Amino acid sequence: MSILDWIRPRARENQASESPQISTLIERLLVLSPTLKLVPEWRGRLAPALGHSVAYVRDVVDRMPSAREASAATWLSDPYIHAFFAAPDEVGHVLSRSLELHAWFDDHPLARETYGVLGMAVNERRAFGVEQHGDEVHTDVMQTTLSFDDHQVRVCGETEGDLREQIVQRVVEQIALAGLEQIGADESRRDALEQERALLRTRLQLLTRHGAGTQRMLGEQAMQNAAEVAKVEAQIAENERDIAELGLKSEALEHELAVICDVLASPAQYANVEMREICLSPMNVVLESGGPCDSASIVFPLARLPASPQGLRAFSLVRFARADLQPLPRVLVEDSRFMI
Repeated sequence: MSILDWIRPRARENQASESPQISTLIERLLVLSPTLKLVPEWRGRLAPALGHSVAYVRDVVDRMPSAREASAATWLSDPYIHAFFAAPDEVGHVLSRSLELHAWFDDHPLARETYGVLGMAVNERRAFGVEQHGDEVHTDVMQTTLSFDDHQVRVCGETEGDLREQIVQRVVEQIALAGLEQIGADESRRDALEQERALLRTRLQLLTRHGAGTQRMLGEQAMQNAAEVAKVEAQIAENERDIAELGLKSEALEHELAVICDVLASPAQYANVEMREICLSPMNVVLESGGPCDSASIVFPLARLPASPQGLRAFSLVRFARADLQPLPRVLVEDSRFMI
């Protein structure tokens, strides 16, 4: 045992108790913010917060339905694929637009299929339609129609279990990024407040000098000048309070770790996912539960990530065969040369 191990047994025990996934996430966070390890007891504080987020996200991911086979052959028989795509020929055509999907198969030349996360925009449309009740047909019935577009496959895995682990890791990383963005916003606000403080102090000096000389002796505009000075002094006091709330710059590293731990300890605020169950007709009309015999219920997660510009998205796990992969359209091939 080295002298450092003797001095810091607690740190060694905490590291030993970390799961491999937590250790991996900690290393990923250090890449994003290397200064975290300069804070005393940083690892012992960060690991439990990460564990909280991992447990929350894993519970959500475990409740996601099993991966569906995404192919033209399953369009008629699988209510999920039927709901997500407008026609059987659209399945392979739309999914084959994914650069990540092509890259994955290129990196795994022996793989016959892959598992992927299919993300989609959800559109609800209210309109009048036709509805049949027994032998009677009712027209001008207000109906809600669901459609899915902007299909994206960005994450792939060799197995469904591997894919689910990737989802957990990526969502937790997204939560941590929300904490880093909050820190960046605090620092930007501090810079703005310090600039404002410098301007206010300069303004106060000018007002003080303005009250000197003949104006001070003769009392010209004395009352107006005194009121302006009091106003600026009040603004300076408010500015100082706002800066004090952000803490000292010498405490910036401690503040950074505290913010990240607080964010990771409240994952639901930064990765809001709800499981939505709906009953759909073959035309994607939303029905009451227990509708006609040709209707089907599907369950899919709706995720709202505040840090994501795409906002609300529907997700599903899919299994896609190499045999169904179509060549990339020439436009996408040309555009990919300019992607960073």
